[in-house]
Amino acid sequence: MKPTVFIHTNHRQKIGALVSRYSMKRNSKSPDEFDVRIIDVADHAFIEAREGQSFLRDGESRVWRFEDLQSFTPLRFMPPELMGYQGRAVVVDPDVFAAGDVWPLLTRDMAGKAILCRPRTGNKGLTGALASSVMLLDCARLTHWRCEAQFGELFDFKRDYMDWITLKLEPRETIGLFEYEWNDFDRLTPQTKLLHNTKRHTQPWKSGLPVDFVPANKKVRATQPATWIRPFKKLIRGGNTPTHYASHPDPNQESFFFGLLRECLDKGLVSREMLQEEMRRNHVRHDALEVLERTPPLAA
Repeated sequence: MKPTVFIHTNHRQKIGALVSRYSMKRNSKSPDEFDVRIIDVADHAFIEAREGQSFLRDGESRVWRFEDLQSFTPLRFMPPELMGYQGRAVVVDPDVFAAGDVWPLLTRDMAGKAILCRPRTGNKGLTGALASSVMLLDCARLTHWRCEAQFGELFDFKRDYMDWITLKLEPRETIGLFEYEWNDFDRLTPQTKLLHNTKRHTQPWKSGLPVDFVPANKKVRATQPATWIRPFKKLIRGGNTPTHYASHPDPNQESFFFGLLRECLDKGLVSREMLQEEMRRNHVRHDALEVLERTPPLAA
């Protein structure tokens, strides 16, 4: 089985996943050496079956919403099963796009580690949380990953979602770190290999749409001084949570995404009818066609 890039997604991020898949092959010097597969929650009924049920997240009870923008995140732990617990895989969120060649990541020396990833930023990073949104996996070393069963443990309150998603349940000695450029959080530079539009409210293809995700509860923690100012920030904002997606602060990242989308349309990988339907469903900004018209072609 070839090394494989897996993009996990749901219906709300379908266009992002298709553009991500195209970018992986487009920007690689070795596109025939690896496969790219999309893992869609629509093909895994156990995700939707938990709609409305309570689960454990960050020590508290939350309600699982299948319609949430990020209901795909448990599928980050499915690639080893799909690979038959053999070979190499990279798994990425559907808002991750190749600005460079993913092949050197798929083939790099893992020095005996089961997982390579990058640290989380902010307060979560201070607690040792790791970003599972982009991971290089040695599937033979991850035979204990059983996505459906472990997802079920969240609802039995035997597994905490945040501990699972930040890799705190994995033996730390089995995890190595790669350079930030392989999961560049809303930063596009000449060194960026995989651009991650991780700030949900500024994803370039969503600008102006109503927000369709539930923000995580941000706790004030006595052991983390950086969190003490949160109540004051909320007071200054008037306690309001953004109701609509904003424009991305970096115009180059908007141009990069829409440049890729334009090529997907030209090559028939995304149809105009599909794009219009996703606009109608409020999954893609309503002025997407106008943005495409003014977006310059990407460099070869």
